Amino acid sequence: MVTSFSVLQTPAVPFCAFMTDDAEAIINYAADGAETKYGSALVTLVEIRGGAARALGAQMAVRGDGGYCGYVSGGCTEAAVAAEAIAAINKGTDRYLRLGEGSQFFDIILPCGGGITLAIHVVTDVKPLRQIMSALQKRKRIALRYDPGTQSIIATKAHEISTSSWSGPSFVRSYKPNIRLILCGRGIEVEATERLAMASALEVFSFDRRTRDFDETGIDQDTAFAVLFHDLDQELPLLEAALQKNPFYIGALGSRRTHERRCHALWARGCTPAQTDRIKAPIGMFGPTRDANALALSVVADVAQTYSMA
Repeated sequence: MVTSFSVLQTPAVPFCAFMTDDAEAIINYAADGAETKYGSALVTLVEIRGGAARALGAQMAVRGDGGYCGYVSGGCTEAAVAAEAIAAINKGTDRYLRLGEGSQFFDIILPCGGGITLAIHVVTDVKPLRQIMSALQKRKRIALRYDPGTQSIIATKAHEISTSSWSGPSFVRSYKPNIRLILCGRGIEVEATERLAMASALEVFSFDRRTRDFDETGIDQDTAFAVLFHDLDQELPLLEAALQKNPFYIGALGSRRTHERRCHALWARGCTPAQTDRIKAPIGMFGPTRDANALALSVVADVAQTYSMA
């Protein structure tokens, strides 16, 4: 429990501590800040009127010394939001903040032309935040329930549909682990896809058919499984293993004709048409590619888009 923090005599000047959209990093920054003499606040986007640069549930963490991270808009309002959060920390009470359409701050205009409402929660109990971080590190989905009436937060079971929304008088913010991408294959296609995926903050594991330490237990509902072989015999056991699990994405390299042969081979191994229908082939967001970098972009974009709808 966090019971007290010192009140700053002069309001701190907001500054971006670091740029991130990573939920775990934002929660960690809020939790660590709450345990300092400055205190912290967790800012959550709880209403969108018209258009918005971020989705419902987007968050910022703000510390009483002025540092903040995360985004609730496109970067144009975050410093002003941090200033309001610092004021809330100094008073020790939660508040709402409306920006854009319907806001009292006529000089803060959102480029999208819409309006947003933010819930600023002054963190007094870090236990729920630590529970969120622990769950994400264990690759478990979880949610944070904010009750504005009691100005409290609790960690709770994630909804089956991982969206953030109001549930009665409380706002429930859902969290999913970072995407895990398992790449099976070898050569330049795998290297290019691995490089781009890591640059996009995906958790990446690469295996070829000769790798003995492939473990299908690492495949969970937040995993994408991509097969980039040019040899059906080498990929079939790996695809068969993936089809027994529940990854949100399974893709395989090759033409439609190759995929027909792949499906027949998998059926002969005991897989069902319903299972093989889960395989995206040809893999990727856009049609056939003729170089490794284009293939990598196509695969990573397709994985990201599919996950955003999962």
